[in-house]
Amino acid sequence: MTSTSTAPTRVASSGDISSGALRNAAAGFGIMIGFIVRRNWLRMLIWLIVLAGMIVLVIDSQRELFPTQADRDAYAQVANTPAIAALTGLPYAAGTLGGILNIKIWMTMAIALSFAVIFLVTRNGRAEEEAGRTELLRAGVLGQHAYSLANWSVFSGFAVLVGLASAGAALSQGLPAAGAFLMGASFTGTALVFLGVAAIAGQLTRTSGGANGLASTVLGVSYLVRAVADVQADGDKANWLTWLSPIGWAQQSRSYGENDWWPLLLCVGAAVILCWIALTLERGRDLGAGLIAERVGPREASAALRTQVGLALRLQRGSIIGWTLGIVAFALFFGGVATAMADLLSGDNPIAQAFIGDSKNVLDGLLGFFLMANALLVAAFVLHSTDSIRAAESAGRTEMQWSSAISRVRWAGARMIVPAVSSLVLLAISGAAIGATFGAAVGKPDQAGRFTMASLAYWPSALLVIGVVVLSAALIPRAAAAVTWALYGVAVVLSMFGDLFSLPDWVSKNTPFTAIPRLDMDFTIVPLLVITVLAVGAGGVGLWVLRERDMTSA
Repeated sequence: MTSTSTAPTRVASSGDISSGALRNAAAGFGIMIGFIVRRNWLRMLIWLIVLAGMIVLVIDSQRELFPTQADRDAYAQVANTPAIAALTGLPYAAGTLGGILNIKIWMTMAIALSFAVIFLVTRNGRAEEEAGRTELLRAGVLGQHAYSLANWSVFSGFAVLVGLASAGAALSQGLPAAGAFLMGASFTGTALVFLGVAAIAGQLTRTSGGANGLASTVLGVSYLVRAVADVQADGDKANWLTWLSPIGWAQQSRSYGENDWWPLLLCVGAAVILCWIALTLERGRDLGAGLIAERVGPREASAALRTQVGLALRLQRGSIIGWTLGIVAFALFFGGVATAMADLLSGDNPIAQAFIGDSKNVLDGLLGFFLMANALLVAAFVLHSTDSIRAAESAGRTEMQWSSAISRVRWAGARMIVPAVSSLVLLAISGAAIGATFGAAVGKPDQAGRFTMASLAYWPSALLVIGVVVLSAALIPRAAAAVTWALYGVAVVLSMFGDLFSLPDWVSKNTPFTAIPRLDMDFTIVPLLVITVLAVGAGGVGLWVLRERDMTSA
């Protein structure tokens, strides 16, 4: 499909980059800025409050855990290990409150902000083009690149605001200004690189799901490269592999330590180059098309494809494969570092307690924590998959299907079965992967079955995610995606960092993930039954409301 732009002057070709041609290609840029901000201001505000608020919570909790310099020096001895480096980065300046803040929250903040930018850029870029709304905008006097430039500019500004808010949060807690501003800038720098990655992914793929999957894969690979590099580092000196990862670039600014600003120039430079490449790709492709060619399908649909479940599975095939590879990669990593990390967490210290919780054994407690983290990754896939119910309705693809003999309940039910079954399989495979790699490390090859069963205990939690997504899609369709991802973010923070934040047990121990008995705890089926009942109830109510309400577009 080609653009129907009626702009009075021609759009620049790949060889014509004069200033006048670029101005025409960006015609309407200011209007698009206002349009995108108006559509996304609430999402950006929620992200900003949550991310900056985490800084305050972590600093406050660390002051209570490490009130004296002697306590912080003792923590520095525990934190200066390869295992901690693999998870959170090199532990430089670990004897200072700012250094402890970086160990606790830097990686989480950088990854979360990068994911936020990826999803927002794709939602307002490739997803709008996929739905046909970009073509409508371009039918007026709007330059070829105006919308894309506005999209990237808005969310670059959002990344800058989050960085400034994070710095302000640290300053409000009395941390040094130089480190606070550099820390915030490092979050922004990381996010800007992956904004550029998302921009290119939106040009290469034809669907928003494909763009999100491609950009998220690049982010995951960058994290793993950084983890491998930090494990091989000499003390707190970066390994050369660090410079192959954008996350490593930003982390080497070493806020509250040496306070080096120059690595952030790499982030900004990479972001500019990536966006320029994306503009060049956009100039050379048809509107609505992706540069990665789609394979021609068979003339006739298979028997499975003629069913609702088969169609849903086929539409999500690429996403399922991508999530599976990523989750299994993290599972292998979790199992591989468990023994080394457990050796360094022995003793009655706050860090050990944060990982092992109420477990009787440090190693089993740590492995239980990793199993829960793995279940949270599976839950993210489940949320993404189930959200196709609302995404299809928003894009207008459900009108014809709902007007036929297929009932809404049957249609939505098929799209619930796919994540339900897939999550069961993913939990089994990833649990076995953790057990196998751990068993290989300790010379016990029979651990896969034990870990598979422990991982499968989180299946009711995955089912609850499906129920909540369906209920949200039915009750609050336009805000469903934002609400469900926000709830997921809260669940991740409470489940993984509740003990670190010194939150009350009734909060941190009763999430859908922390309520599940860990690896070496006394098993009780009550939490699993309660969560299953909640999942069935939420899903049932959601299906009933979806059947009764009017169809709601974007």
